[in-house]
Amino acid sequence: MYNLLVTAREGDWDKGHYEFDKSRILEYTNEKIAFALKDLTSSNIDKLKSYPTVFAYEGENSDFRIGSLQSIKERGRNILIEFEFREDIPPISFEKIKPIASLLDIRSWEMNRTHWAVKEENLFERLQKIGISVNETTLKKFNQGRPTADKSKTPKVTTVQGFIAKVLTLKERNGNEVFYRGHPNKKKYKLEPSLFRRDEDGNYLYKDNEHVLYRELLVSNSADFQSDVYTLDSLVRMQHYSLPTRLLDITSNPLIALYFACKSAGKEEDEEEGEVIVFSMNRKDVKYFDSDVASCVANLARLPQTEKNEIDFDEDSLEDSFNKQPAVKRLLHFIREEKPFFEPNIIPNDLRKIICVKGKQSNDRISSQSGAFLLFGLDAVFDEKGTSEIKVSRITVSNKNSILEELDLLNINESTVFPYIENSAKYVAHKFKFDKSLQYAVEN
Repeated sequence: MYNLLVTAREGDWDKGHYEFDKSRILEYTNEKIAFALKDLTSSNIDKLKSYPTVFAYEGENSDFRIGSLQSIKERGRNILIEFEFREDIPPISFEKIKPIASLLDIRSWEMNRTHWAVKEENLFERLQKIGISVNETTLKKFNQGRPTADKSKTPKVTTVQGFIAKVLTLKERNGNEVFYRGHPNKKKYKLEPSLFRRDEDGNYLYKDNEHVLYRELLVSNSADFQSDVYTLDSLVRMQHYSLPTRLLDITSNPLIALYFACKSAGKEEDEEEGEVIVFSMNRKDVKYFDSDVASCVANLARLPQTEKNEIDFDEDSLEDSFNKQPAVKRLLHFIREEKPFFEPNIIPNDLRKIICVKGKQSNDRISSQSGAFLLFGLDAVFDEKGTSEIKVSRITVSNKNSILEELDLLNINESTVFPYIENSAKYVAHKFKFDKSLQYAVEN
């Protein structure tokens, strides 16, 4: 195991400290490793500090330095690191690394992006094979073992009754709005929208083509979107049709979340524990479908990734100069298509927020699931432990098949959660399917 840190700014590795945006952490990292390290707990900080670290600049013309991380601290949406180089390992030219880049899991395109990856390769073993010696002291100093996720300490429920009791005793409701989300596999799912998901090797699946996905679905199914007034309305409809978007579904009904925590997609998830996540936030922070902030964030979907990358969030820049950037001016153009009187003064930080939005009940599924959404801004990352605006707690769910049977008695099942005739037909057929064991029981 080793850390690979890449930056675009020449000279940054000479300072002994650096700040990464959280959205760039664990990019190009194996999915299982990324999941194990997703929470910046003290234990995970120790793991990251125990790995040797490669410091590199974007492109292929600079030297690699080998060193170690001395401290890792959260700074709002950034991670501040302090580091030092190993004096016993001289700088290594990229030309020397290039022949073994694939063996080190360094992908050609990732050297053109500022990011922090964690690679499942033995760095020193690979270096020694190309003639770069590493002394015994250095070999003993660093850990090369694969990280494992910390054991969960969340409360566990095995029945609907136990779940309801747990929900009713939560203190999050005091003057707050509370929402829920269910995952059938607590070891696999993260609090991120489908647009931001990556493959097993840590490569983004959809993010770079968001504006294409948005337009293609509008082109091919334009009649379905004619009644939509705002871009957010269209994103909600697209989410309903399973297109990857920057929306994350949540619900105000805890039993709906429990259903999704138990409804598995396959045998692997059947064997894993599920989870219900509880979100609590001040009511004033909940936005509605016509919110100006929601319009700013939602219309990012129409902006090409190259233009999103050009937006400069320099903390020292003034709002009016921020709004004069070409990419921001184009975003303003999209916003004014739905809000002609919108003033050209986007607050920079609004574009990077995660906000809770109540959309229109534009289809039966949203109504039946008491749906709302978390809308993710530009490169926004939800801290799995919660944020200052959105508190998070968790309930582990086991005995899932039995809970689904109990939920069915409360009329929460595939037919009511997904209220379409094909789902109702599937549910009815399954419910009244001939069961030989039951027939035997009746006859005897």
